[in-house]
Amino acid sequence: MQQQNNPLLCDPETGICELPGSTATSGATDTVSTIEKPIKLIYFTDPICSSCWGIEPQLRKLKLEYGDNIEIDYRMGGLLPDWSYNSGGISKPSDVAHHWDEVSVYYDMPIDGDVWLEDPLPSSYPPSIAFKAAQMQDHHKAIDFLRMIREMVFLQKKNITRWENLGLAAQKVGLDTAQLKKDYEGNAKVLFEADLKLAREWGVRGFPTMFFTDAAGQKKVVYGSKPYSAYEDAIQQLQPDLSPQSYNKDWTVLFATYPSLTAKEFSELAQIDRTAAEKLLEELTGGGKLKKLVTKNGSLWTLKGH
Repeated sequence: MQQQNNPLLCDPETGICELPGSTATSGATDTVSTIEKPIKLIYFTDPICSSCWGIEPQLRKLKLEYGDNIEIDYRMGGLLPDWSYNSGGISKPSDVAHHWDEVSVYYDMPIDGDVWLEDPLPSSYPPSIAFKAAQMQDHHKAIDFLRMIREMVFLQKKNITRWENLGLAAQKVGLDTAQLKKDYEGNAKVLFEADLKLAREWGVRGFPTMFFTDAAGQKKVVYGSKPYSAYEDAIQQLQPDLSPQSYNKDWTVLFATYPSLTAKEFSELAQIDRTAAEKLLEELTGGGKLKKLVTKNGSLWTLKGH
């Protein structure tokens, strides 16, 4: 099949990182496992999907408002197998650099495309397999691990196919690094292949793709990066009686929940104006409460001492 799309050439307008030679997304034919909460969300993503990084503010808010009623199942989609193709205006890693810088501005999420100039990734498969290995240990820590390796590649310009970076991320989120390496070299590959198979069966053609399913088998698909209301609408269509939970929007509580936040994320979660959000973050940094990681396309704040 002729490959018309380049997976790393994400379309900010549609919010999609699309796979080459893909076809339209069809509805899921069955649920992956028993639904224990009212809604199951099967999320197809990839560690280097810039559109997936772009929806972190919406996803984090969704967890705060609907976390008790939604079970999220993270699946790896295999965005970049290797560089054995030439499509979509991108034929080599260095072609991605400028594109990532543009996407960063569009999503208002810090991304430094220079990783593709300084230490380019040959594939997104190794970090995807590492995530499956993390899931084998602890599902909550696996999500923290995914966040950590995304920060590494998008903000710190680190090649997350290198084991030293994957191991460091694992250590930081409290995973057993030795066990992770063993699983990474073993059964995690099988689990990753199962995710790829499921993505093909369900017609997933790009990332992010989210399948919302309820116990009755009803399904709603949200494809690409969308405003928060699109994800909330999918939930309301399936379960109209579900209401968003109120949560504490104080900065100390938000940072206790999510140890690292961008200005866009903080604005979304604190529900304050974007300019006011950054002003408060700067004040907290100046007051010694937060530390700030500056990149050429935005910053990331963490609690002092973390």
